[in-house]
Amino acid sequence: MAGPTSWGTSDGMSNSGVPLSCLARRHYAHLISSCAVPRSSVRDRFCAVGTPPPLSGPSSREKKMASRASLFKVILGSSSASRRRILAEMGYKFTVMGADIDEKEIRREKPEELVMALAEAKADAIVTRLRSNGFKEDHTDPTLLITADQVVVHGGMIREKPSGAEEAREFIKGYSGGHASTVGSVLVTNLKTGARKGGWDKAEVYFHKIPEEVIESLIKEGDVLYVAGGLMVENPLTSPFVEAIVGTIDSIMGLPKALTEKLIQEALE
Repeated sequence: MAGPTSWGTSDGMSNSGVPLSCLARRHYAHLISSCAVPRSSVRDRFCAVGTPPPLSGPSSREKKMASRASLFKVILGSSSASRRRILAEMGYKFTVMGADIDEKEIRREKPEELVMALAEAKADAIVTRLRSNGFKEDHTDPTLLITADQVVVHGGMIREKPSGAEEAREFIKGYSGGHASTVGSVLVTNLKTGARKGGWDKAEVYFHKIPEEVIESLIKEGDVLYVAGGLMVENPLTSPFVEAIVGTIDSIMGLPKALTEKLIQEALE
């Protein structure tokens, strides 16, 4: 179950640097309360107005979990730079293996079901490759394989990675002055016991108008072509136009910390 929710900014400032008035604060509080998302297994949610904050370092619980990392090995089954960054900031040491699957071959109507199915397919592909390469689990220390997937939902439509620059441009223009949701899954497979623990998390992002020149700069830069929905709130070009976030920045970036911690602990039990 999710824990208490807190609203507001850390500095009480709007995007333009002007202090938010009481009226503005009430407006944003109404905005966030009216778009509350279903609770997931993530404990802590926050809503930020303005530029998304940088990812924080490991929490006390994360440090405790990471201190146990010497008792098990971790494989991150993802080539995502954002997921690598988040897992490293959680204090884990890990190796990386990409999953060579055709994601378009796996279709589900609901975004939650789709991201879970894709995370499972990625895990299956990596386990098969490990076994074909002669991988054998150590008799003492287990190895945990972490796979994940994410889609963006906008206007009731599921968006995956853009097919090219034109689709990425269309995606980002659609977010301008509006909002989008991210739905992301995490699956932890204990390669020693075969246990699998998975779950999904949802977050929402509200945008100010994004200027055409910013969109073109994002397309030229190219990173948005390789992420779900072309959505990168952490990008310095995008972040000034983020009005509000419901959820956590790590969830939007593709690896919700609290959910990942929870699933690691469950997979080890």
